[in-house]
This record gives sequence, C-alpha cells and structure tokens, in this order.
Amino acid sequence: MLKIKTKSFNELNTKELYYVLQLRSEVFVVEQDCVYQDIDGKDQKALHILGYRDSKLVAYTRIFQPGDYFKEASIGRVVVKQSERQHKFGYDIMKASIQAINNHYNTTEIRISAQTYLKSFYNNLGFKEVGEGYLEDGIPHINMVINNEK
Repeated sequence: MLKIKTKSFNELNTKELYYVLQLRSEVFVVEQDCVYQDIDGKDQKALHILGYRDSKLVAYTRIFQPGDYFKEASIGRVVVKQSERQHKFGYDIMKASIQAINNHYNTTEIRISAQTYLKSFYNNLGFKEVGEGYLEDGIPHINMVINNEK
C-alpha cells in the first residue's frame, strides 16, 4: 500500500526533491536510455504526488492545472521504481493524481502525453487515445484524455 503525499514545489524539502529527481532519472534516463532535459522549469508550477512504501519514494507524478501544460489539467512524469512495479503502484499513483486534480483544480478533464507502449495501462484507468502518435524525446507517445464526471 502506498502512502501518498501531495506537495507544491515550495513545500518539497531538499531531500524530497533529491529523491524525486533521482527516481525520475533512474527510470527515464537510465532504464529507458533516454537523454532528455528532465529539469524543464515546469516543476515549480506543478503539484507533486509522491508515493511512499516503507518511507521510501517508489512512485511519483506531477500534475498541472488547466492551461499550465495543456488546455486541460494534466498528469506527467508518471514513474514507479522498477523493483516495485509488481505491486501495481502505477494504478495507485495515477488514481491519487486524478483525485488530486479533482480536489485541487475542480475539474474532471485530464490530458496526458503517454508513452505508446503504456496505452492499455492508461485505458484501464479510463483514458482514451486522441489524435496521431508522435515522437517525444525519441520515444513514441500519444495524447490521451479522460473526463471522469460522475
């Protein structure tokens, strides 16, 4: 079970920020062998959703209000530590991120730029593909949207 914390950039302490950047680098740069600019100046606008297991950061996303990244609210930098994926923490961190968008931004419309190989994962959460696929940092992506109005 994940313990979820939601923090603004200014609420992150130095250690938390270090572990966030370490996890993102571990997965996106090293595991996926993708050289890209992770520190992109957007973290300051985001809310950070941190997932802890036994006091260790194992899952993370950052969320944006409508207009900050896309027209809709958005979720990005979705990451789960490789050694923890068998626990399905990706679903936990995404559900927490969707709920955080509902709570903090009062919207149910969310757009993501998903790595294409994860389409079925996002489909299982209710996201639907829109438009054509594209390359982002050399990795195939597709836009996906959800509107989880009750």
